[in-house]
Amino acid sequence: MKTLGYLQELLAIPSPTGFTQEVVAYLLQTLENLGLEAQVSPKGNVRVTLPGKEEGPARLLTAHVDTLGAMVRAIKPDGRLKLDRVGGFPWNMIEGENCLVHLANGSTVSGTILLHQTSTHVYKEAGTLERSQDNMEVRLDAKVTKAEETQALGIQVGDFVSFDSRTQLTETGFVKSRFLDDKASVAILLALLEEIQSQEIHLPVTTHVMFSTFEEVGHGANSSIPNQVVEYLAVDMGAMGDDQATDEYTVSICSKDASGPYHYGFRRQLEALAQESGIPYKIDIYPFYGSDASAAMSAGWDVRHALIGPGIESSHSYERTHVDSLKATSDLIFRYLQSPLMEG
Repeated sequence: MKTLGYLQELLAIPSPTGFTQEVVAYLLQTLENLGLEAQVSPKGNVRVTLPGKEEGPARLLTAHVDTLGAMVRAIKPDGRLKLDRVGGFPWNMIEGENCLVHLANGSTVSGTILLHQTSTHVYKEAGTLERSQDNMEVRLDAKVTKAEETQALGIQVGDFVSFDSRTQLTETGFVKSRFLDDKASVAILLALLEEIQSQEIHLPVTTHVMFSTFEEVGHGANSSIPNQVVEYLAVDMGAMGDDQATDEYTVSICSKDASGPYHYGFRRQLEALAQESGIPYKIDIYPFYGSDASAAMSAGWDVRHALIGPGIESSHSYERTHVDSLKATSDLIFRYLQSPLMEG
């Protein structure tokens, strides 16, 4: 499955929001290898265009390559690091995670994110303390016992901190990793672009594919949208949990998230395409969620917007999905790309 190959390569590249230069370089080289000419917006979004058979209204698909991460907030007196979060996640979601501190000179220092009061042999409240910015820290893999020694390594406030993705592919078809949100969708789009290019498929509608770099902080693909675009499809994770229909084996079609309902007609069109093609899908509401499409609407773009994606278990933690969900999502996108724009 080509998607898995792209996904493993993407997950190996640290790319917290604001520190995406390496993954952008990967995208540019990959797209060039596919014979596609990419444009990079001033803030770093990458876009390619597939001309349609006729000129006129166009569609746009997005997926984001930026991930959760952190920055050095302060160097503590004992040489350990205080963090500031990049993106939205509870502190307990990264407890015990290995990480890299990215220095200005391009080198890295490894470490582990821990509660300050971790040792149960010393702190009886280790299991009950609320995890917060004040008591979570990075234990560096370096001989440091005071702030001056950490500073001598080249670490400074504002350095980015990336988390180990811990990617595993199981024999039963599961993918376990951090940052499947949203590198799973990026991998799906890259594999589809490869298929379209290799098979010389001519799409009926001019299609722009944008890989955004600031989605996790809310403004990823809300600009640099061609004026001809009338349909905007965000490809991002489907959220799983209590009261959710989304699972790891189908494509999730979002009807509403925290920003409000998605375009009703567009959503129904995607459902109809899935039904016609026998693609397994679920309709869902994501209560605490926003996408690149909803960010574009908030920025004032007058487009029909929709959101689909693979079902992701334990979002913003150690996530999991299944190849069945990746395939269902890919199949629906491919079917959509070969369909005409909806009327109206």
